[in-house]
Amino acid sequence: MPELKSYTRAEVAKHNTEDDLWLIIDGAVYNVSTFAQLHPGGSQILVELGGKDVTEDFYGLHRQEVLVKYAPRIKIGVIEGEVSQVNIPAHGELSTVPYAEPSFWMGFKSPYFNDSHTHFRQSIRAIYDEIKPEAIQAEDQGTYPSKELYAKLGEAGVLATQIGPGPWLKGLKLPGGIEPEKFDYFHELIAHQETARLGTPGFCDGISSGYSIGLPPIFNFGSPALKAKVVPEVLLGKKRICLAITEPYAGSDVARIRATATRTADGKHFILNGVKKWITNGVFCDYFTVAATTEKGMTMFFVERDDNIETKQIKTSYSPSAGTSYITFENVKVPAENILGKEGQGFQVIMYNFNHERWYICGAVTGGTRAIIEDCFKWANQRKVFGKRLIDQPVIRNKLAAMVAQLEAVENWLENITYQMCNMSYAEQSVKLAGPIALLKYQTTRVAHNVSDDACQIFGGRGITKTGMGRAVEAFQRTYKFGAILGGSEEIMADLGIRQAMKQFPANARL
Repeated sequence: MPELKSYTRAEVAKHNTEDDLWLIIDGAVYNVSTFAQLHPGGSQILVELGGKDVTEDFYGLHRQEVLVKYAPRIKIGVIEGEVSQVNIPAHGELSTVPYAEPSFWMGFKSPYFNDSHTHFRQSIRAIYDEIKPEAIQAEDQGTYPSKELYAKLGEAGVLATQIGPGPWLKGLKLPGGIEPEKFDYFHELIAHQETARLGTPGFCDGISSGYSIGLPPIFNFGSPALKAKVVPEVLLGKKRICLAITEPYAGSDVARIRATATRTADGKHFILNGVKKWITNGVFCDYFTVAATTEKGMTMFFVERDDNIETKQIKTSYSPSAGTSYITFENVKVPAENILGKEGQGFQVIMYNFNHERWYICGAVTGGTRAIIEDCFKWANQRKVFGKRLIDQPVIRNKLAAMVAQLEAVENWLENITYQMCNMSYAEQSVKLAGPIALLKYQTTRVAHNVSDDACQIFGGRGITKTGMGRAVEAFQRTYKFGAILGGSEEIMADLGIRQAMKQFPANARL
C-alpha cells in the first residue's frame, strides 16, 4: 500500500464544494466527493461540513465499522504532524473498555484461565472479525450462512470448538493451534461467547446452534459406522445437522411428542411421520436428529434429508439467517441402524445433553450481554446531551453499574460451573450440576432482560433502530428472549433448580 500524502488543515479546508469535498476524521483525510451522492443522509450534510474536522460528528452518527468499510476507497492522506487518537482494533484484538472482557482479560488473576485460553480467544475472535461484514449483511438481508462459509469455519476448526472436548476432536485443526487433547470446557465457553459477540443473533444461530445440539446424540449414541460417517462431515462443515424434538404440541414437555416411527415388516426400516416446529437450522440442514414414538416408546433417530421431508421457514423475532423451520416428515424411510441408543430409550438420549445445551446457552448469552455493555460504555462516553457526555450523568452511571454488577455475578457462577464440568465425571455432573445449571440459565437470561432494557434507554431512539449506532442493541432487545425459552423456559429452569435441590435436602433439618 503506497504511503499516504500529508496535508495541512488549511489545504483540506479548500476542498469544501459538492464536486470537491474532503473531510478530516481523526487526523486522516477523506475524499468524499463521489461518496456524497450515495450518503444515506443525503449529500447536503456532508457539503455543510466540507473541509472541516468532523471526528466528533462522525462518531456521533456512525459506528466505527462504517469507517473501516469505506476507508480503503476514500482515504487519501493524513494531517501533517498529527497522529490518530482513536483506536481501530486489529482483527482478534481484545478490548480495553471497562468490563468489555471477562475479568481475566481485564488484568485480574484467575484460577481457571491461562495463556492457552488467551491465545484461543484472540484467534477465534480474529476469524469472526474477518467474517463480521458478511454476518451483518446476512443478518440484514435474511440470508443463510453460505455453504462456503460453513466449510471455511469447519476447516478452521471453529465448528468443532462449540461441541466440547472429546475423542471426536482428534486430528482436527483448532483455532490458535490448540491441541485437541488440551481443549477443555473453558475453551468451548470462549467459543460460544465469541460467536455471540458478533452481534448478529440470527446469523450466529445459523452457524452454530443446530449442530451444537444435533450432533452430540450422534457421537454419544450412534453406531460406530454412523459416527465414522457423520461426525467428520459435520465438524468439517461439509454437512449440516439440526435437532428436531419440539412440536406444535410439545415443548418443554418432550414426553408428549406425537411423531411416530413404525417398523417395516422386514424389520430393517422405520417409517417416520409427524411434524416438528421451531427447529433451528432445519431449513437448510442435510441431516436431522429426530425424536419419534415407536411401539417401544420414545426413540431417537438419525435421518437424512430426502424428498419426503419438507422444511418451511418460520418467521421469528430474529433474522431468517437462523433457518428456523417447520418440518413435515411424511413416510420417511429410516434404516433401523439409524436408531440412536436403544429403541424406546429416546428420553435418556434427549436428557443426556440437556445440561451441556443449557450451559452453552449461558455462555452465548453472557457473551452477547457483555458486548452490549461495551457498546453502552462507548456510546455513553462519546454521546453528548445538554452539553455533557452521557457518562457524566449520574443516572447513566447507575444503569451501567447495575448492568456490570449483574453480569459479573453470573459470569463468575458460570466459570465455577465450567470448572466443575472440567473435573467431574458425567455421572457426577448429572447428579450435582443439573440444578445449578438450570438456575444459572434462569438468572443469566434475567440479567440479559435487565441489560437489554437499560441499554435501550441509554441509546434512546437508536436502540430501537435496526441500523446505525444502536444496531447491536436493537438486535439484542429483539432476540435475548430466545435464551429465556430455548433449552427450557425460565419458569421450568427455576422450578427444576429447586426440585433438584430438594433431592439433597437433609431429612433431619429443621428451623
